[in-house]
Amino acid sequence: MMEYIRSLVAGRRERTEDGASAVEYGLLVGGIAAVVVVLVFALGGQVSGLFDKACTDIDTNSSATSSSTATC
Repeated sequence: MMEYIRSLVAGRRERTEDGASAVEYGLLVGGIAAVVVVLVFALGGQVSGLFDKACTDIDTNSSATSSSTATC
């Protein structure tokens, strides 16, 4: 009978550790998502500027070589 009670108590300990690791993984995923969001907002203007410059260069070069009007 004592062995049965010990196995029940040991089983409960294992289950609580699994729950704790799931919470830790959830916090880790949430932290990574927060970093990605911050990077997107911080670098978004610079990336947009690069694409605008590339589009302007393409429009300028395409109008010099052909008669069709190309736009980005």
